[in-house]
Formats: sequence, structure tokens, C-alpha cells
Amino acid sequence: MPGSSSPGESGVSLLPQIRRTYAPRGRTPLLRHRLNWKRASMAAALGHHAADPDRGPRLCFHLKPGSYDTAGLIEVLQQMKVFYHGERVVLVWDGLSAHWSRAMRIWVDEQNWLTLERLPAYAPELNPVELLWSSLKKRELANLAGNHLADVADVAEQGIRRINNNPQLPWSFLTHTGLSIHPPTPPN
Repeated sequence: MPGSSSPGESGVSLLPQIRRTYAPRGRTPLLRHRLNWKRASMAAALGHHAADPDRGPRLCFHLKPGSYDTAGLIEVLQQMKVFYHGERVVLVWDGLSAHWSRAMRIWVDEQNWLTLERLPAYAPELNPVELLWSSLKKRELANLAGNHLADVADVAEQGIRRINNNPQLPWSFLTHTGLSIHPPTPPN
């Protein structure tokens, strides 16, 4: 039975994610940072094994400088195949053009382990990875003013480890979408 995975991409930069914070009365917090637009892109796939939900959710994470294009996403999918040990995967993707480019469709057609499904347009609430990005940006990346892109990348990876180490958090991202994550019982 194939597993199901919902991937998504997001970005981080040296510009901090400004969030509300607390400080002693009369001491306004200051956030000093370098005005630098260097960016890294993050890709993640959050999935589960459809036939055996007791195996728990699986989180696959990838980070790279710059942004993803079709070739970069194919590289992520190749790593995802290794991550899922070649098991069949149904990938539920949004409508990003790189996800559905001609080169991507040709590559996917050659993969016997991968099936693509498309999320409806303008429906980020159906993608559990959006909740993962929100958790990461509200906690580890909030008000972070890194000096180097590697600083921001290290903190993002710490956040991914926090999410992975909490057995309930990835499940909550999956179930919050309201999509059925357990296969129906086949009729006799």
C-alpha cells in the first residue's frame, strides 16, 4: 500500500521574521540585523504510511541556497525516494509551476514509485507542510537576525529536529488539514 506525502517549499533569509515579543516595561526590544537579501529555500515532505499508520509520520527536509526550480525539485524527489526506501509514494502537490512543468512530468512518468496528485488552487489549508513552516517561523526563526545564511539554516534544522522529535506534532499537521489520512476499510 503506498504512503502519502504532502510536500511544500518555503524560504528563509537574513532578514528576520518579525514577531511580537515581551520585554521589561520601558525597554523596547531592538532587533539589529544586516540588510541582506541572501535567501535559502527549504523543501519538506510530510507523509505517513497508508497501510500502517502505527509507523508514524515521516518528515523529509531539504535546504539549499537560492531557490528551487524543476531540476532542484527533481533532486529533492530523488532524495525522497531514498528516504522512503523506494516504497510507493503518492505525492500531493500544490500548483507551483515547477511542480507541473513539462520536464517534471516527463521525469515523474519514468518513476514507478511515485504518483502525483494536485491540491486545489488557493488551498494552503489542505497542505500540512504549511503548518510545519508556520511552526518553524513562529518559534525558531522568529526575530532571528543571523549574520550568515548558515546561521539561519542551522536554526531551521534545529526546528525540524524539534518537530520530528515530538510524535504528536507531525500528526497534528496532517490531521489539521481535515483530509482523511486513514484508508477506508475495503468491503468484504
